[in-house]
Amino acid sequence: MPPLPDDPIDALLSAHGLRRTSAARLVLGWLLAHPDTSYTHAQLQMALQDDQTEALDRVTLYRLIDRLTQVGLLLCRVDARRVRRYQAMPASVHATPHFECQSCHRDSPLSGALQASSRDLEKAAQTAIEALKALGYTGLSMDVALRGVCSDCASGTTETAA
Repeated sequence: MPPLPDDPIDALLSAHGLRRTSAARLVLGWLLAHPDTSYTHAQLQMALQDDQTEALDRVTLYRLIDRLTQVGLLLCRVDARRVRRYQAMPASVHATPHFECQSCHRDSPLSGALQASSRDLEKAAQTAIEALKALGYTGLSMDVALRGVCSDCASGTTETAA
């Protein structure tokens, strides 16, 4: 069945110059449906296999993730263990600090929790970016990441340790 012309996934893919293949719709749709979680390539492949009857080829998924990241639809972060994790691009990733749980890998924006400091963080990020631009650097963005164990995982870990 062909996609609806006003499908938001198709609109995003088209707006970023990408083909509207079933694989692209599947991957982007999955990540947009799970915006607070970042996935490794293997985790994403397993999640997609569990959700679909037709398996997505490992190499096709790598290439698709790469294209989606290059055009800014996905965010690629390298965690503390140097593992690449992908998630749908948050609306204001360049200025929003976030917390990544080292256990469940949920990614949570901290702008609400750091409301009083968010202007200072935004100003510091902008100052750093402008200084690098003056030196000739291009395509700059800043990611402020805090890592640890979220309260949900911490309480689960405490209960199993007792």
